[in-house]
Amino acid sequence: MTAIIDSQVHAYEANTPKRPWHSVPNWPAHVTGDEMVAAMDKVGVDGAIFISAFSLYRYDASYAVEVQRAHPGRFGLVKPLDPDDAAVDEVITDWKRTPGAVGIRIMMTKERGDDHNHPGIDRILRSAARHDVPVNMLCWDNLDAGIELIDRHPDTRFIVDHLGILQPRTRPNPPPAPGQPWADLPKVLDLARRPNAVIKVSGACTLSKQPYPFPDIWDPLKRVFDAWGFERCLWGTDWTRAFAVVNYENAVKPFLETKRLSDSERAMLMGGACAKAYRWSPVR
Repeated sequence: MTAIIDSQVHAYEANTPKRPWHSVPNWPAHVTGDEMVAAMDKVGVDGAIFISAFSLYRYDASYAVEVQRAHPGRFGLVKPLDPDDAAVDEVITDWKRTPGAVGIRIMMTKERGDDHNHPGIDRILRSAARHDVPVNMLCWDNLDAGIELIDRHPDTRFIVDHLGILQPRTRPNPPPAPGQPWADLPKVLDLARRPNAVIKVSGACTLSKQPYPFPDIWDPLKRVFDAWGFERCLWGTDWTRAFAVVNYENAVKPFLETKRLSDSERAMLMGGACAKAYRWSPVR
């Protein structure tokens, strides 16, 4: 049976002087590694790609490493990289030696003012290609820049975060998603033509305008699946970023229970494609 792998989770300690947060998002006061594993176990998720939380810890992935050490086999680790670090090749070399390390991440969003022409970004992407390390890229609200990078580095393996679509961090009552949440879908479908990219179907429930089980996500998602193929689509929750919009269980169950997926499609979407992209599978 194919393992169920969540392609994006963030766990973290409480904000203390020992490991202070860089910023304070609207997340729970803590979701430790132990708490993350308990949430996964409750709904039958076998493993997860643990993205070290950039908003809290910036380029320091030490907490992710601690959690992987405490729960070996349950987490593959992804570390954000600093484009201003001239020694990034050495950083990637060291990171590859870290138990559980499966990828790196770059941030490419308008809200942060990220510049896709920053020479440090190209340095990271060239190094990632040399080391054959997949690059997770957050480029929601900035897909044109993300596409340009993917085209500029055809030998680099990209994993596009969160469908490439800006997702809400809060959920009004009744449900939300503001405006036209799928407005960038045509660009997402066009991006599928790039053979060096796969896409995370992560945080999809936050794009719903309807309450749980979010039935209105399936028509746009079908267009994503048709364009990309299930072997290039990686399901995920984006817990805990999605905390204020949907809880962990409700982000998992719609995908487990929907009749819109066959058993083979579900197995690929909820684990097989992720294992292939990261060359990692959980061990319980």
